[in-house]
Amino acid sequence: MNRFDQILANHSLSLRRGKFQTLQINVGRKCNQTCRHCHVDAAPWRTEMISEEDARRVGAWIVEHRPAVVDITGGAPELSAHFRYFVETARGAGAHVIDRNNLTIIETKAYADLPEYLAGHEVEVVASLPCYSAENVNAQRGEGVFEKSISALRKLNAVGYGTRLPLSLVYNPLGAKLPGPQAELEADYKEALLREFGIVFTRLFTITNQPIARFADDLREQGKWDEYLELLANSFNPATVDGLMCRSTINVGWRGEVYDCDFNQMLNMQHKNGRPLFLWDVTPESIESAPILTGHHCLACTAGAGSSCTGAVA
Repeated sequence: MNRFDQILANHSLSLRRGKFQTLQINVGRKCNQTCRHCHVDAAPWRTEMISEEDARRVGAWIVEHRPAVVDITGGAPELSAHFRYFVETARGAGAHVIDRNNLTIIETKAYADLPEYLAGHEVEVVASLPCYSAENVNAQRGEGVFEKSISALRKLNAVGYGTRLPLSLVYNPLGAKLPGPQAELEADYKEALLREFGIVFTRLFTITNQPIARFADDLREQGKWDEYLELLANSFNPATVDGLMCRSTINVGWRGEVYDCDFNQMLNMQHKNGRPLFLWDVTPESIESAPILTGHHCLACTAGAGSSCTGAVA
């Protein structure tokens, strides 16, 4: 029994899948950035990307099962040759579509039309902006990223994001600590971005840094691994368990593999039923109530106010 499961047991809790709502597709590891906190270990030199054959199989599953939400992530998901196929297929099936956008992709010449395209298909943009200060953003995501992010946000505002269309920003703490209260941070963000840059957005998600991939490497290099895990374990909040994203999400890898969440995907914790399962092997009904695969990283999602792809959960 891992430490997370032991803590659940101590609180007489268990973690199983509930009613399916969201299909989250990780189209691959390629990204135009190399962020220090990235749980995907994404970078410009990564080559793992979904093939056309598997993209079409995922698209057929969407048409058949009609998920309420299709959440497209990466890497930078827009770098996939099949990104727009997923957007248009999911919208055609009646899904609410989310693009997990790093903002700087909009500032590249090849993807300059993204704001208009996304607005035209009424796609929700969930955009990474770990702080409203240039110094903190550039320290976490690379020199010049803040300035490009502000430019991209202005372009999104210009086509209706933050007013007519949903624009959600994502905050990650800088370093081995928990996020502050989501509502307070959202108010601070809204005041600062409007005052300094004239930018508006819909809501802020606070997401706890996961002790995997690059962030885990940083923790170990700084001798803070044990300290961070203790912080997460000591901050366990039983009220977060019912709202965890893994209970309502099927996460799909770039080869079509099925996981409980994107973090499990990065740890190769693939669902199996005698053999590894792929999306075309399952239906929403066939995995409902199935146990969720867990590890010490799950402590990050249940610490404090909790953390999911839609921010705090308690």
